[in-house]
Amino acid sequence: MHVTKPSPTARERIVAGAADMISRRGLNATSIRETAKHARAPLGSTYHYFPEGKQQLATEAVRFTGAWAARSLRKELEAGPVAGLRAFLALWRAIVVDSDFRAGCPVLAVSIEEPPADETPTALAAAAEVFDEWEGLLAGSLRAHGVEPERASQLATLIVAAVEGTVAMCRAKRSTQPLDHTAAQLQALVLGAITD
Repeated sequence: MHVTKPSPTARERIVAGAADMISRRGLNATSIRETAKHARAPLGSTYHYFPEGKQQLATEAVRFTGAWAARSLRKELEAGPVAGLRAFLALWRAIVVDSDFRAGCPVLAVSIEEPPADETPTALAAAAEVFDEWEGLLAGSLRAHGVEPERASQLATLIVAAVEGTVAMCRAKRSTQPLDHTAAQLQALVLGAITD
């Protein structure tokens, strides 16, 4: 029996397109018009689905990316923290390599843009939630494998921060070498933590 995946809706295509555009250009350089064109969706439907504009679309793009990475993390962490770490690194390696070093993480891209002085944009708040979720998943797996809670939390933060920074370095250097170096060191830290 052959089961086909349902085609993404126009809204889902727009959100995925926005995540891709933000991962390549950053938030400020991504417009709703270009996102609609990139997603092959009518501009009117973009405004229909996202009546609050670019900030709403960016927030959804960040949540989309967060959920996508979290699904993979949850699945791979079932085999333990080392498997989860490898999967997390593999996700970002694929993004960087498949885009010829043009794309990174849209969650990071939204996080580093300067927000308006008088408010915290919803996309920035969503990015914080995504980072918290990724850290929580990693820390939970580390704790389940015997790592003391505070150390597990700190190590999870280090993993997320190191991977996010390394993706930026890979783009700048047009090389996966920073990811290879980071992967080796993070794996050694995780193995050391779970065998202590």
